[in-house]
Amino acid sequence: MKRKKILIVDDEKLMRWSLSQKLSEWNLDAVTAEDGKTALNLIPQEMPDLIMLDNKLPDKKGTDLLKEIKSKWPELPVVMITAYGVVDDVVTAMRRGAYDFITKPIDYTKLQSTIKNAIETASLRKEVAYYKEKVKNKFDLSQIIAVSQKMKQIMDMSKKIAQSEASIVLLQGESGTGKDLLAQAIHNFSRRKDASYLAINCSAIPENLLESELFGYEKGAFTDAKQQKKGLAELADEGTLFLDEISTLSIYLQAKILRFLETQTFKRIGGLKDIEVDLRIIAATNQDLETAVNEGHFRQDLLYRLNVCPIYIPPLRDRVDDIIPLAENFVSEQNIKFRKNIKGLDKMAQKTFLQYDWPGNVRELKNAIERAMIFEDEAVITTKYLPIQPGVLSRVKTFHMNKLSNEGMGLLDLEKNLILNALKKTKGNKSQAAKFLDITRDTLRYKIKKFSIQPKDYSST
Repeated sequence: MKRKKILIVDDEKLMRWSLSQKLSEWNLDAVTAEDGKTALNLIPQEMPDLIMLDNKLPDKKGTDLLKEIKSKWPELPVVMITAYGVVDDVVTAMRRGAYDFITKPIDYTKLQSTIKNAIETASLRKEVAYYKEKVKNKFDLSQIIAVSQKMKQIMDMSKKIAQSEASIVLLQGESGTGKDLLAQAIHNFSRRKDASYLAINCSAIPENLLESELFGYEKGAFTDAKQQKKGLAELADEGTLFLDEISTLSIYLQAKILRFLETQTFKRIGGLKDIEVDLRIIAATNQDLETAVNEGHFRQDLLYRLNVCPIYIPPLRDRVDDIIPLAENFVSEQNIKFRKNIKGLDKMAQKTFLQYDWPGNVRELKNAIERAMIFEDEAVITTKYLPIQPGVLSRVKTFHMNKLSNEGMGLLDLEKNLILNALKKTKGNKSQAAKFLDITRDTLRYKIKKFSIQPKDYSST
């Protein structure tokens, strides 16, 4: 491992020598400067990991040099060396960004610990900044594949919402359409991008724990509440809170969420004080909330509150123009992951992708590419390792072609008739009908709504 480099800035030759000797004992490299001008010239040449800076230099005060260093290299940690009891200098140094200070005569045990902690802190900050930038680049509205007209319109709408002051956004769409990715991208495109983005899946946490996860609790609020805990709503202050699968909330929690959305205030469990926050709520669901309201599973007033800025992400089958660009993008990503150099999809694989209905949407497409990439030994993706077959509608059209009347039948009519027959066969059981059609229940629900199919249309008389 590369040894860390420390720049010592001190006008006393003996001090520079003794500090250099100690650093060498600690497996650190030392570079020295006797004044501020020399130090400023050395920093870009040597790129030290830390600076030890004496406050008394022949050409300028250490705190003034500190200010210059921080203006040019803000992430570079500086440890000030000051005379014992000079409180004003210490205060000035800390205000100008010094990591810590050491007083003369130097306590070398404390100095070693300070240097170690300062370097580790700087390294962690760099790592956090790197990953934060990486996440921003990955989840950016400009990075989302939008070739189809529908997705271009959604991107335009998302950009306007992201840069507005809208505090509530509702994302709707089938499972796997990328609601979580769009939520993160909206956050990263907004003024809140430097604050926290926190997400919670409302269906993945038991109801009795979900409230404490969202709003936190006070010490002693219940048996195991041994100390105060802040909830996600509080931790996301000034940022974004993503509530995935909001349709699964109990009626009790829906009432709490409604009050929170309307006032941007809440109480911790066991608390008496209202806590006010400033954040954006992005809610997502793969369910039809209007149907849930009609069935008594979802509060109508909460739906009205959520429905201020709704965005509906269409299923992949309704934006066919995005399928091949998405697939090629996933191939590029997986090439890096699997250290391969696959060029794309061959013509038969492309045809298969375009014919398939993709009931699992973009998530299923990504998984299909990943599986093929693991086993594929050709220069392109072939159908050999694809875990899919041509779509349900394509199979049905071929199968029933000989049964069409002379006048023919439109593909949409054929699709509607197939769904009606499946519902009749299963006596209206949507789960069984979806299994019979080889599609997901969410896809079937979407089709029923699309064709305005009513129970009377398939109920036996």
